[in-house]
Amino acid sequence: MSQQFILTSPGLARLAAMELSDVLEACPWPEALAVSMVETDETNDLWRIEAIYAGEPDSSGIDDAMQRAGLDNEGLTITPVPQKDWVRESLAGLAPVVAGRLFVHGNHDRSLRSSGSINIEIDAGLAFGTGHHNTTRGCLLALQEVLKSYKPKNCLDVGCGSGVLAIAACKLTGITAIASDIDEDAVIVTRDNARLNGTAHLMRCVTASGLEHPAISAHAPYDLILANILARPLMALAPAIARALSSHGRLILSGLTNDQVRMVRASYLAQDLCVIDTIVDENWATLTLKQRGMA
Repeated sequence: MSQQFILTSPGLARLAAMELSDVLEACPWPEALAVSMVETDETNDLWRIEAIYAGEPDSSGIDDAMQRAGLDNEGLTITPVPQKDWVRESLAGLAPVVAGRLFVHGNHDRSLRSSGSINIEIDAGLAFGTGHHNTTRGCLLALQEVLKSYKPKNCLDVGCGSGVLAIAACKLTGITAIASDIDEDAVIVTRDNARLNGTAHLMRCVTASGLEHPAISAHAPYDLILANILARPLMALAPAIARALSSHGRLILSGLTNDQVRMVRASYLAQDLCVIDTIVDENWATLTLKQRGMA
C-alpha cells in the first residue's frame, strides 16, 4: 500500500467547513480519496476537515483551488498517515454489535456468539466497515427490514470496505453478490472475510471505481444494491446506480449525515427513485429507495 497523506484543517465554523469540504472534493488534482467533517466543538459549532490522499498531494494545486473559491489556507497541515493498522488495533477493544438478527464481532469475541443469531466475524484489516459505525449498523438494520417483505435474487455492494454488508446479504438470503471497492486493500480484506464467514462461493470481489467494471455490468440489473460511502460520491453515482437497479429492486444508501439527506434524496428523485424508509442514528442517516410507482 502506498504512503497516504492527510490534510487537516483547524476548527472552522460549519459554513466555512462545508465550503472547504466542497472545494477539496471537487479539486481534480490532487484528487482526495475521502473528505470528512469532524465536529470538534459542539458548543461553538466548530468542525475540522480531513482529506486523505493516495500520495503526497501538490499543495499548490490545493492553494489554487482554495484561492479561486475565496478561501485561505491558514492552519492547513499535510502529514503522512502512519503506516499502522488502526482498524485492526481498534477492533480488539470494540464490543460486538447487535443489529437485529445479526451479531457482528471480531475474532476476540467468538465465545460470545449465540446459536440464535446470524454471526458475522469481521477481520477489518486495513479496510473499514466493522459494523460499529452508525452508517454500517443502519445499513444492516435497513437490509433486514427490506427482507421482511422482499426477496432479492442478486446483490451489489458498492464501496464494500470490509465486506460486512455483502456478507450479511448473502448470509440472510443465500443470494449471490458482487462486492466492489476503489481500494484494492479493501477488496482483499472483503475476500478474506467472505472465506472466513463461509460466503466466498456466493461473492465476487472486484476493484472498481463506480459501476463500470465488466463483472458489475455482466450481472446487472440488481435486485438489491447497497452503497455505504460518502454523500458526494452517492450523488455522482446516482445515474449509474439507478440504471443498475432492477425495476422492482431495493436500494440502501448510507454514509451521509442528516443535513445531507435532502440533496442525496434529490439526486435519486431525479432518477425516478423514491425513499421508502429512513433510519436515523445520531447524526447519520440510512435511506432505502425503490423505483417510483413500483410495489
